[in-house]
Amino acid sequence: MEREYMEFDVVIVGAGPAGLAAACRLKQKAAEAEQELSVCVVEKGSEVGAHILSGAVFEPRALNELFPDWATQGAPLNTVVKGDDIYLLNSAKRAIRLPHALVPKTFHNEGNFIISLGNLCRWLAQQAEALGVEIYPGFSAQEPLIDEQGVVRGIITGDLGLNRAGEPKPGVYTPGMELRAKYTLFAEGCRGHIGKQLINRYQLDALSDPQHYGLGLKELWEIDPALHQQGLVVHTAGWPLNNDNPGGGFLYHLENNQVVVGLIVDLAYKNPHLSPFDEFQRYKHHPVISQYLKGGKRLSYGARAIAKGGLNSLPRMTFSGGLLIGCDAGTLNFAKIKGSHTAMKSGMLAAEVVADALLSGNEGGDELTAYTQAFQNSWLYEELYASRNFGPAIHKWGSLLGGAFNTFEQNFMGGKLPLTLHDLRPDHATLLEARQAKIINYPKPDGVLSFDKLSSVFLSNTNHEEDQPCHLHLKDPEVPMEFNLPRYDEPAQRYCPAGVYEVVSTGDKPRLQINAQNCLHCKTCDIKDPAQNITWVAPEGSGGPNYPNM
Repeated sequence: MEREYMEFDVVIVGAGPAGLAAACRLKQKAAEAEQELSVCVVEKGSEVGAHILSGAVFEPRALNELFPDWATQGAPLNTVVKGDDIYLLNSAKRAIRLPHALVPKTFHNEGNFIISLGNLCRWLAQQAEALGVEIYPGFSAQEPLIDEQGVVRGIITGDLGLNRAGEPKPGVYTPGMELRAKYTLFAEGCRGHIGKQLINRYQLDALSDPQHYGLGLKELWEIDPALHQQGLVVHTAGWPLNNDNPGGGFLYHLENNQVVVGLIVDLAYKNPHLSPFDEFQRYKHHPVISQYLKGGKRLSYGARAIAKGGLNSLPRMTFSGGLLIGCDAGTLNFAKIKGSHTAMKSGMLAAEVVADALLSGNEGGDELTAYTQAFQNSWLYEELYASRNFGPAIHKWGSLLGGAFNTFEQNFMGGKLPLTLHDLRPDHATLLEARQAKIINYPKPDGVLSFDKLSSVFLSNTNHEEDQPCHLHLKDPEVPMEFNLPRYDEPAQRYCPAGVYEVVSTGDKPRLQINAQNCLHCKTCDIKDPAQNITWVAPEGSGGPNYPNM
């Protein structure tokens, strides 16, 4: 099929912190050289920031480099961290507050800010457009544009106006466009669906450990002003999770009497009966957390997977015609539970390498191996190297012993112990069979602190056109009922934080029902399905959540 096309020097997929930082830096480099570079950013959300979800305690190091005058330019960094409380929750009612000496220094947040990452991305988009970047929200990148020599030449956006059977709807069908580029940067975020294709096609992960993931669930609350402590950061480990099913929680006090509360569930968990959503709901009932929420009002809800394997799990980020950047590659520093500053830096490094090539007359299409050297010479590499053992230690020894190891390595050895731990078991392979695992009976939500999935999805403003192709593909439609149900009690009905997957009975035969309209684009199903039978692809542009202030 002949498609319309547009040509650019650089196409960037994803208007998150990595993609927008790259776009801004490309234009800055061009202006410094008094030359022109055409830069396009495509974003699947209905607007920039609509799909952005993060804690977020933000370290401004990369932003300081990109826009040293960000404060006078009105960047939405309004709440300075004023205190860190770290708790070990040892039961549903009890907790121990840890002294700072027993906490890894990576958890200390002096000089950082509590922010809405979505709002920061909206501000970055304004800066990018002022520099001349073209940004197209509501357009999903559906597949890479690859020539006969295997060189990435851009992307193809998704067709619009297809019905559920994949057929054009009369009068509304619009075929996707080719966005051609000399270089293409993929900044889709964690488990990007094109990034996944590129990693497989070019075997970019051949020399790295498997990537590891967590599922982050988050709510935004407005609370009683008498309980609000602007700038307070609370982190917790322990209950309701444990060594076999690890993770941790957070509560951050923003401005305007608002707090964000969340739980990160490690997707290496073992119990197939575990529901991350329900673990989060009961987490809020712990006195350490509920003391701030009582009398408050829940404003928004969302969920997103995070890539937490760190340095050991980074794939090769270069291939002919393009680069993987940010969480599409996995640059998050899980020892800090922060990935925004690292994503921005990876995008800025990529932009400098791409700009140097193009501004010197390069016509593109080659593999920019100079990026690998630039990355290894940067503070980003130093930071990820120092934290390389954090995740493997937790998986190997559990939260308590693994946490003690990390405190020793970070606080006394500066991340330079002469050993590197590895975790070679992928997250989808960790589940016990259902008969081997304890059934978890979750309490009913009380409608005050805890809620059900459907009312939560409502608060995420999630919407998909109902009559469009399902974006959750089953490689084999028989696997859920023939393999996952008898062996693992089909964990998709629990690990999905939006109620997308349901086991329903039709007569005597159960079947898997996929409610794709509910999808939050968290990618957990693509990661955790034990048979690796589910592939998440981008739905029609602008579909999905619309997060305000998240």
